[in-house]
Amino acid sequence: MIDLNGTMMQYFHWYLPANGSHWEEVQSRAKELAAAGFTALWLPPACKGSAGGFDVGYGIYDLFDLGEFDQKGSIRTKYGTRAQYLAAIRALQAAGLEVYADVVLNHKDGGDATERVRALPFPRDDRTHPKGQLQEIEIYSHFYFPGRQGKYSPMEWHWQHFDAVNYNNDRPDDQSTIYLLEGKSFDNFVSLEKGNYAFLLGCDLDYDNAEVRQEIHNWGRWYLDTTGVNGFRLDAVKHISSWFFSHWLDDMRQYAQTRSQLHPHQGKLFVMGEYWTEHINTLHWYINSVEGRMSVMDVPLHYNFHRASRSGGYYDMRKILDGTLMQQQPTLAVTFVESHDSQPLQALESVVEPWFKPLAYALILLRREGYPCVFYADYYGAHYWDVGRDGKEYEIWMDSHRWLIDKFLVARQHYAHGDQYDYFDHHEIIGWTRLGNREHPKAMAVIMSGGWGGSKWMEVGKPNAAFYDLTEHLQDPVYTNEYGWGEFRCKGGSVSVWLEE
Repeated sequence: MIDLNGTMMQYFHWYLPANGSHWEEVQSRAKELAAAGFTALWLPPACKGSAGGFDVGYGIYDLFDLGEFDQKGSIRTKYGTRAQYLAAIRALQAAGLEVYADVVLNHKDGGDATERVRALPFPRDDRTHPKGQLQEIEIYSHFYFPGRQGKYSPMEWHWQHFDAVNYNNDRPDDQSTIYLLEGKSFDNFVSLEKGNYAFLLGCDLDYDNAEVRQEIHNWGRWYLDTTGVNGFRLDAVKHISSWFFSHWLDDMRQYAQTRSQLHPHQGKLFVMGEYWTEHINTLHWYINSVEGRMSVMDVPLHYNFHRASRSGGYYDMRKILDGTLMQQQPTLAVTFVESHDSQPLQALESVVEPWFKPLAYALILLRREGYPCVFYADYYGAHYWDVGRDGKEYEIWMDSHRWLIDKFLVARQHYAHGDQYDYFDHHEIIGWTRLGNREHPKAMAVIMSGGWGGSKWMEVGKPNAAFYDLTEHLQDPVYTNEYGWGEFRCKGGSVSVWLEE
């Protein structure tokens, strides 16, 4: 179970080195992360991808290969071996941290053999109007996992288990066509982008097929037995029929409860879904569709941060939480600043500029709404090269904000408690206070500016008390008056966190 002020870290980014050392790094830092104030880690996909030891994990090939079998040119995954993965999970849980596994259930990629089928071609950006007639194509839809040879599951996958593909071996250079297999239809209860966004990539799983549903249920139980994880991060849920998750999550949670004696760390599974859209009403629809069975990543909040960081100081800070899950469904909001999808040069690039990240992290870590997630590259920094959309190669440096994030984590643990008073009443300078509670009686005031900086009178409920700036941006203390109000200050484009002495 998540504790009152739980904080997770997304413990990876897209460009980690493919040297198989990540699980060992996780294990070595378990105690350090717990001591810093983290309570959970979201780990990258642990299953074998189609690029073997180089796959980030989202080009999923074999759900049952956690780095155990010689497949796709490698035994280990990008992050290490099965034994190292399980050892990392045990170390995290022994340190008091929960572990959330990134799960890719939308598609398969890298089939072992081709099959000839008939299919209806669609334009990549329009799934409602075919661009031709039924035609015979050759696709990589036979998955028999030669390295695993039936261990853990005897199922082989054929074209019948999928509903659409984007690769035709007869026309290997065609990147503009999606093929809907004969007798199939695109899934319902999915995103309406492109008319119907059921298809994302590879071979799209057909959840109308009973064998597919049963295999994914069997795999989920096997995964819980094998790893003992505390929950899941579900990738690309907007491409999968929402009704499937209602059944699957009920089964996973019931199964985890029956196995809790074997895996006492497991308890009630936490689940968060990644539905990438900045349209808040769409996220409300999805949450209602799954009847609140999962939390959802607050993508609209991320885009507010993105726009504010690029506004040149002209963003109306009073609106920073408008249209977000943090504001409208806080108990189901997973709040984040950056992720592997949004980082520079990635497919959903929407960078939050470095100057604004301290403000954004204060907003997710020091308020009472949401379940915050810190991004690995924002904590440790990152350095990598990749090709941009313009075909040119770029060198990227992502700054480490660890020094401030660590301070925010201390404040979150010891001061971010009790009543919260908001002062979102100025277009440049906003703030809030936390008054504390019986267990954590000290008060806190947070003030930030997207513009030139300044001050704001805020109530902290502590008359004639002294407050110091945890961020060390300002050295002089603030003293409250006899009514428990203080004039708290911050510099321009900055945040200050004032703690009661």
